[in-house]
Amino acid sequence: MELSLHYWNFSTPADPARTAGAIAETARIAEEAGFTEFTVMDHYFQMEHTGAAEEPMLEAYTTLGYVAALTERMRLAVLVTGVMYRYPGLLAKIVTTLDVLSGGRAQLGIGASWYEREQRGLGVPLVPMGERFERLEETLQICLQMWSDDNGPYRGTHYRLDETLCVPAPLSRPRPPILIGGGGEKKTLLLVARYADACNLFASSPEDVAHKLDVLRAHCEAEGRDYDAIRKTATYMGPVVDDPDAFVADAERYAALGITQFDIMPDRNPVEYAERAAELVPRLRSL
Repeated sequence: MELSLHYWNFSTPADPARTAGAIAETARIAEEAGFTEFTVMDHYFQMEHTGAAEEPMLEAYTTLGYVAALTERMRLAVLVTGVMYRYPGLLAKIVTTLDVLSGGRAQLGIGASWYEREQRGLGVPLVPMGERFERLEETLQICLQMWSDDNGPYRGTHYRLDETLCVPAPLSRPRPPILIGGGGEKKTLLLVARYADACNLFASSPEDVAHKLDVLRAHCEAEGRDYDAIRKTATYMGPVVDDPDAFVADAERYAALGITQFDIMPDRNPVEYAERAAELVPRLRSL
């Protein structure tokens, strides 16, 4: 089992002048400890079910560009990009830029955007859920085309591109990996089977995750896709550093289902959290 650190809260330390230093130190500790990945959210307001919308929030890809300059090994990703927040062709260029400047460490994490207050507040178009998933599939197709040798046009229902030109190409081979976040059984997991290299589920319970993986397996069979070729990751919502034995026991249960990575979320000063979570890396490697 591998660990990914999901840097989701910019409220600690409270002084914005210290934010960059906290991110830098957290990333340094995580990389030295052997964390596989460093991720941030794609939000502009803090999520209301975890805090107040008015709490500090930084733009995701700018933040990852900063982390890229400070690290050498960790994979860097947004968990996950909201499909409505960037035109697909520009998103492919943004991820490519991160990949080139990080030495081939970018991952496209993507999902159907959902935070309506944020979208209304900042003027992002609100479209019905069904259309969001249509746009998500077209975005995946556009990114894959831009990361191929085909520089020609793309003609979809929602997006029309005259040229899918992407120079320089990503350094990742054959392209940056694609992760789709979410556990929707009819659409999200179908898109995972059809397009993704990895999925991200909420570690709500081993039983729920086992069911979601069974659904994914069925979609893979229907799509002619190798289920084992898809990396299975999960966002862990429970306590980590306050009860490390329980956390490792949970990790063992999820690992038995095929989950190979936990994304963990600091619940206090991120530097302190990273220091304590770093002690768990050797125990998880043995699972």
